[in-house]
Amino acid sequence: MDSTAAAAATAAAAAAPVLLVTNDDGIDAPGLRFLVDQLVAAGRYRVLVCAPDTDKSGVSHSISWRTALRCKRVDITGATAFGVSGTPADCASLGISGKLFDGLVPDLVLSGINIGNNCGYHVIYSGTVAGAREAFLYGIPAIAMSYDWVAGRSSVSDLKVSAEVCMPLINAIVTEIKNGTYPQGSFLNVDVPTDAAHHKGYKITKQGTYMARISWEQTVYKKPAVESYQTANMDVDGEKDSELVTSEDDLLFKRVIVGRSSDGVEGEEMDHNSLVDGYITVTPLGALSRTEPDAIPYFKACVSRLVDNFSSLGPSFSRSRVG
Repeated sequence: MDSTAAAAATAAAAAAPVLLVTNDDGIDAPGLRFLVDQLVAAGRYRVLVCAPDTDKSGVSHSISWRTALRCKRVDITGATAFGVSGTPADCASLGISGKLFDGLVPDLVLSGINIGNNCGYHVIYSGTVAGAREAFLYGIPAIAMSYDWVAGRSSVSDLKVSAEVCMPLINAIVTEIKNGTYPQGSFLNVDVPTDAAHHKGYKITKQGTYMARISWEQTVYKKPAVESYQTANMDVDGEKDSELVTSEDDLLFKRVIVGRSSDGVEGEEMDHNSLVDGYITVTPLGALSRTEPDAIPYFKACVSRLVDNFSSLGPSFSRSRVG
């Protein structure tokens, strides 16, 4: 390659949109690796990876405050990648800061592809969604992506297909960002159906109230662990028992799924209903907790009554009980 061609290639690389990938399953998770493979193969993006160095599923939007983050380079073909000793929100924050990648700030943050759907109330618990939300809070467009893994039906290859079927959406959003037409008021939460290869297409949905209902059972094992994504058998409801407890002073409890609520009464436009129906759901989310409209008048009246009741008891009561 002559100097002119080399300069042109360098200029093209510098002009390429910058995409940052994170997740909550960890930097070695197949969902992330398949997604990065697709982005690199597209040949049109500069790909950065800043992801947890271990599985951080279910940590929600927690952040590291008192301890410094340890960052270690990871070899991922076609990408500049770091494994980080932090949460998904930490990784997104560090990745968009310009401090880790020599001043580069991504045009778009992608979080996933997660093993397991993140519909309904699951977005509250999800580290995958938190990674996208953190970028959104700082003005960077973001997409969280998850695959609806079902034990006994799903396989690792479905995660590869999930990455493939998300690419048209990613490409379209990058174009909107470049054109200055992408809206700033939300980020996207995307869920791919279990039969990813035969999905019914993209569908814009609303967040519903679906969630797995959790309870607790006492256990004699110190660390009952969910099967790792690193194993061939990804039964997310299965367990491996280890480290038998010997102390009689310890009471140990483990989380168990006791049921799953449905958002069936909410209509077909809800995320989980549409996902189960075979669609790739695309749900715009914000960061505000919006109260139901009919709750505002109730609480206004309720607080007003409380204030009136305190006032009727006289100033001495108000000072001793309220001040």
